[in-house]
Amino acid sequence: MYQPFTIGNRLRIVPPECAAAPTDRTDLIIAKGAFGSGEHETTASCIEILEGRPEVCGARVLDLGSGTGILALASLKLGAREAVCIDINPDAVKTCQRNCQLNGFAACVRNLTGSLESVKEKDFDLVLANIYGDLLVDFAEGLVERTRSGGLLLLSGILWEYNFEVRTLYEKLGCSVLKNRMLGEFSTVLLRAA
Repeated sequence: MYQPFTIGNRLRIVPPECAAAPTDRTDLIIAKGAFGSGEHETTASCIEILEGRPEVCGARVLDLGSGTGILALASLKLGAREAVCIDINPDAVKTCQRNCQLNGFAACVRNLTGSLESVKEKDFDLVLANIYGDLLVDFAEGLVERTRSGGLLLLSGILWEYNFEVRTLYEKLGCSVLKNRMLGEFSTVLLRAA
């Protein structure tokens, strides 16, 4: 069991065994078991950006490489309407399903095992991908294609040396950079689809 910790101004990440505590924060229950428990700088960076975006409220969310589901679940806690979570690792998908149940979101999250091609829907309001920079390059067209016009793409897991390449590619695909945040080793980029 890990100790509860806070991210940003609104969320407290807690293990399933932790009792609710009186606090002004919203608890996000995360059972470990896959990448994305919240301690990594890229996960924290994404959540901090999400809590400052009014567009999250009511959004349809796609989370590629969802791991524990922490980013999609944080979006739902911040007011998103529904989410599709996809990961190539079946154990990650099981962990995400459990976390959806623990947070009361099982009915509004669809979990898929596979890659981006498994997602047939388009017009997502918010696309999340906290994966390696080379994968963000490989999936660029597919991610932009699945984002509605004016929707947001929040990309992270990008090592500094890939940051320029990733930003430039998404800009060539019609996106505009809203935020480019350099972290310790990685970076997070928020874009708006054309």
